[in-house]
Amino acid sequence: MVRNPERRTALVDAAIEVLAHEGARGLTFRAVDARAGVPVGTSSNYFAGRDDLFMQTGARITDRMTPDPVRVEEAMRPTPSRELVTELMRWLVQRMANDRTGYLAMLELRLEATRRPALRDHLNGTVRADLDANARFHREAGLPGDADAFLVLYLAMTGLLLDHFTLPGMLTGSGTANDLDRLVETIVTRIIPTE
Repeated sequence: MVRNPERRTALVDAAIEVLAHEGARGLTFRAVDARAGVPVGTSSNYFAGRDDLFMQTGARITDRMTPDPVRVEEAMRPTPSRELVTELMRWLVQRMANDRTGYLAMLELRLEATRRPALRDHLNGTVRADLDANARFHREAGLPGDADAFLVLYLAMTGLLLDHFTLPGMLTGSGTANDLDRLVETIVTRIIPTE
């Protein structure tokens, strides 16, 4: 395997674009090469096979979706409250909207995982680890809501993001930021108890 970390990252980012726009069936080495603007055969020098490409694409999406720790620290300066949870969920929606391609590619990976046991095992592990880390963060930050409330919040926000990115405007009509903000506030208000 060729060792050029910058090129590998560019190829994986190109794979994310292919997944988001063409689906898992369209994710071929040739398509990645074309999207990355490199000579045909380049990506096959960086990945052991298609399964490796799927795995590395999933890892890169997770990396892109992980917020900057400095931004997290800034976001957590206010006193823990339901209002802070609302702002954190609005920030989550904005971060996902800023990387819509990455979010759609992750949905494609999840669908592909239903047909690829190794990918399913990998995604189960990474998504579960992220969920556990977020639950721990919620608890240790003193944010309101117990473990069950956190889980329901996760499921509700996942559903909101799925609908927003796959059927824009279905829940919000116009699909404006104000509509999304209102939905986020409703979700948090219904799930997270008052102090």
